[in-house]
Parts: sequence; structure tokens; C-alpha cells
Amino acid sequence: MSTATAAATLDCSDIDQYLGKPIDSSPVREPIGNNDIRRWAHAMHYANLLHFDPAYARESRWGQIVAPQSFPIVIDDGHGSAPSCVGRIPDSHLLFGGDEWWFTDTRVVAGDVISNERIPFDYVVKNTGFAGPTCFQRGDNFYRNQNGELLAKQRSTSIRYRAAAGGETVNKDEFDEPVWSDAELAALEERKFAWVQMLHDLGHKPRWWDEVQIGDKLAERVFGPHSVASFATEWRAYLFTIWGTLDRRELDLEALGFTKEMAGHENDPHMERINPALTDGAYYGPSRGHLFPRYARRIGMPRAYGYGASMGAWVTDYLSGWAGEHGRVVHSTANYRGPALAGDITIQTGEVVDKSIDGEGRHLVHVKHHMANQKGTTMCTGTAEIALPANA
Repeated sequence: MSTATAAATLDCSDIDQYLGKPIDSSPVREPIGNNDIRRWAHAMHYANLLHFDPAYARESRWGQIVAPQSFPIVIDDGHGSAPSCVGRIPDSHLLFGGDEWWFTDTRVVAGDVISNERIPFDYVVKNTGFAGPTCFQRGDNFYRNQNGELLAKQRSTSIRYRAAAGGETVNKDEFDEPVWSDAELAALEERKFAWVQMLHDLGHKPRWWDEVQIGDKLAERVFGPHSVASFATEWRAYLFTIWGTLDRRELDLEALGFTKEMAGHENDPHMERINPALTDGAYYGPSRGHLFPRYARRIGMPRAYGYGASMGAWVTDYLSGWAGEHGRVVHSTANYRGPALAGDITIQTGEVVDKSIDGEGRHLVHVKHHMANQKGTTMCTGTAEIALPANA
């Protein structure tokens, strides 16, 4: 089916009026605290002492706990998808399709107040085997601190499709979670710790650009098995999931086209003051499929599944952990191919594919990264540029 034919069967025309215009945001009510930073690092499986241990952080280049580069997404009430989910598409649902990030060298510390300016960017309709006519919609998020300094820009891609079409193609062979033996879990713990040991070995030392070679492999990072418990831990690390943390914007999910059973009052500022339990996306609304297989299967997922924004954070943390505290991720792309399903593990790998010095004099390492589960099924692919200090 051509794009033109596909577009005719999925009405996305309401999106046009929003493109290029800022939309409402939901500002945080209090400054960020160290425990917010710790909770995020914990939930993202990012065992970097720099982000939670005060004694270690005091010996770092910053002299205090700093947030991971992945942190700005914590304050957004839509996981970064808000500007890529505007306009009504009748009877639709949404999945994350990927992210592109540009980072500055300004870091988040306790006491900062982060804001987000959100601007819808573009969209295209294509035919997919997953759900037929599918809208790939993009939007930009500009995260700034209280001084107006840009922390990061995120271009988020949402996949919007007919919910029923997704439910019709769900893979029933994937309904059951894999079973891990005690011996397999013990071996997995050793494998998981290898990446943490890499963080310890690097410590406060720089990773020198001069010493990195094209073809070098980044240390493997493994975590999981994922579970409803681990997904819930991730969910609670996003500040917007906690009652009263934001001055929430007006949001009508049914008006966006979400089906009634998946809409509800998630992030509803009025219902939060009446019956806040109904506003909690862990239990009601578009996010409920992450934790409840019953609803996951209605929109095309075989069982409980992870959050796209968390996958984006895993990418950033993986790259910045390798770079060390004297390096940073400058730019990255992440194209999501499949979710983290309950019972699966996630395996991250990367390879240095080039080195360069840009027009600003930054010494960059170019990395190709990959994310897969234990069966080798690709979850995410992408590239990144990482700035490292030069020793010469």
C-alpha cells in the first residue's frame, strides 16, 4: 500500500494545525533533590556511584552528586512524547518509536528546576505489518534549568496506529514469560556485574580520546530479567507519576483518539484533586498496558512491557557510563524495534566506528550501539557521538 493510500485510511489531518507551535507543558512544583536523582539511577539500573554516593561524588570533577545525562526526561508528563502526540487520530494507541538527543555540557544538580518547551515537528503515514496504516509523528522537547540554560533537546518519535489493528496481530506465542533456572540467574548476576566493574575500574580517571581505537568494543551491559516489579520501579522514578508533583496541563486523552478503555483520567489535573487514584497511569489510561497483559494484548503487546523512555535512558546511560565523568554524550539516536518484555533480559553492546575533531574543537568518538534480548531479538539500534578529553 502506498503512503497516499495508507494516509487515506488513517485520518491524521487534525495534526496539521499543531505543527511548529509550542504546546502546553506541566511545570514541576519544587526543585530537584538528590533523592530524585538517586531514585532515577536506581530505577534505570545505572549503578554509577557518581549519581547516588555522596563520598564518591565529592571526589569527582563536580564535587557533588550530579544527575545522569538521561535525567531531564524525569520531569516530563508524557515521557517526551507530548509534542509527538498532538492531534486527534480516532480509535488509536501510541508506542514509542525512538529518540534523538542533543546534549549540552550543563549538568543537573540538586536545587535545579527543570522546564520543558514542547513543539510538534512533523509526521508521515506508512503501512506496517504490525498495524497497517501507521502514523510516525515527531516532536521536539527543549529541557532547560532555572537559569534558562539548555540541558538537552530531544526529538521524540511516536508510533500512532489503530488500537484494534495492533490487537489483531499480537503474537500469542509470546504470551508466556521465559523461565530462568537458579543456575542461569546466578550466571546472569556475574554477567551483569561485569559492566558495573567497568565503572569501578574507570572511577574518576578520564577515558582518553587518543587511546580509543576504531573497532574498539564497549563493555557489554546486561540487566533483567524484567518484571512487572521492575517496570513499576521505573514508572515511579518519573516525577510526573507521583501525585501533586506538577502543575498539570489540561489533557483530554479521548479527544486525542485513544480508545475509552485506554484513555481515562491519566494526568488529569482536576481528577487528581478529587480521586487521584484514577489519574495514575500505572493502573488506568494509555500506560496501563505496561503492567497488565490483559490490556497490553489489546494494543499489540503479548505481555507486560517496558517504557520507551526508559529504553532511551538505558542508551544514554550506557554511553555516558563508558565515557566516564570527564566525557559526555553529545548526540545520539535510538530507533526502537521492540520492547523489553517481562521475563526477558536486555543486552547492550557498542562499537567505536570513527573518531573526529569537530568545528568546536571537540574530540569525538563515534559509536554504533545495539540492544537485544536473550534470544538475539533486536530491541534498539542507533549511533552516537561522545566527547572525550584529549591527552596529546
